[in-house]
Amino acid sequence: MFDKYLIDAASLRNTGPADAPTGFAFEARLGYYRGLGLSMIEKLDVSIDGNALPRAAVRFDEGGGPLTLEEMEAAYERRWPFGAPATILVDHAGGFPAGEHELALLQQLRVSYLPFPSINSDAKRVSLSA
Repeated sequence: MFDKYLIDAASLRNTGPADAPTGFAFEARLGYYRGLGLSMIEKLDVSIDGNALPRAAVRFDEGGGPLTLEEMEAAYERRWPFGAPATILVDHAGGFPAGEHELALLQQLRVSYLPFPSINSDAKRVSLSA
């Protein structure tokens, strides 16, 4: 339902030193109509041009400080409110590749009253301006 709003393409940026980026970041929104505790976010898969990036390279920050996806599993006191942007940080040598590429995000959410996971995805053609 809210899939097309997951990735904020205008927020894409490289991280680390300008002359030698160590990764990239972008803002994302929750694809579920209510906020969720971070421990209920089972997957945040990031890919570039269909190539999945390693789970260990992805971190998440809703404003309380970055967490690995493993750390999120026990972040019971933290929530991602509906409509609020969160930063997805990805360790990726060289930063986001030059030129136009497809950036994709898949969220798998555990919702207490659903007998199946809520899976939301978005993909956008993006590029970084020099």
